[in-house]
Amino acid sequence: MPLFRRLSAEDRARVAAVARLRQHHRGQHIFEEGDDATAFLAIVDGRVKVYKATPSGKEIILEIFGPGDPLAAVAVYEATALPASAITLEDTTCLRIERRDFFDLLEHHPALVRGLLSGLTLRLAELTRRLAELTGARVEARFARLFLKLAHQIGRPERGGVFVPMPLARQELADLTGTTVETAIRVMSRWQKDQVLLTDRDGFILLDRATLEDVAAS
Repeated sequence: MPLFRRLSAEDRARVAAVARLRQHHRGQHIFEEGDDATAFLAIVDGRVKVYKATPSGKEIILEIFGPGDPLAAVAVYEATALPASAITLEDTTCLRIERRDFFDLLEHHPALVRGLLSGLTLRLAELTRRLAELTGARVEARFARLFLKLAHQIGRPERGGVFVPMPLARQELADLTGTTVETAIRVMSRWQKDQVLLTDRDGFILLDRATLEDVAAS
């Protein structure tokens, strides 16, 4: 995992001694907004949606995390309540280190801090970039960048294109791109008609990557 790549073999062994793997089925909450941050978490495999609920009951998706990504790290550091909820999009395995063990490791083995900060800095840069996209790019460009990102992360050659094995509802796509569900339906329908991107029961198929790249750059 990126968080631990810079650690020595000895430090990795120390992490392994206090870490546990926990399995979560698809659609299961890993934690909910307002819970105490009692453990440091990182995704080993699977996908996790992190979201906030508005007073009206609407979900706002903050990010979709995958293998190697930390969860709730800032809340664990600050010993504050979790600011958002996390639910699995597929069967997921998480590495879990209890907060007291986590801080004991950091206190006695400072090299761990360097590896952790490196991973968190990358995540902060990604979130900052995504915020800039949501506020500055055209809607179609935001959709194109989202699908190109997913294709890069989890896509595989299949059926004459790149298959992204992540089924997302139109509302979820709208949340991830900062637009309305009506706009999401319109964009996806046009791309499906033009054979740019197809919606599949188990995800999406990118058929015309060059067009998506052009739209993403606009």
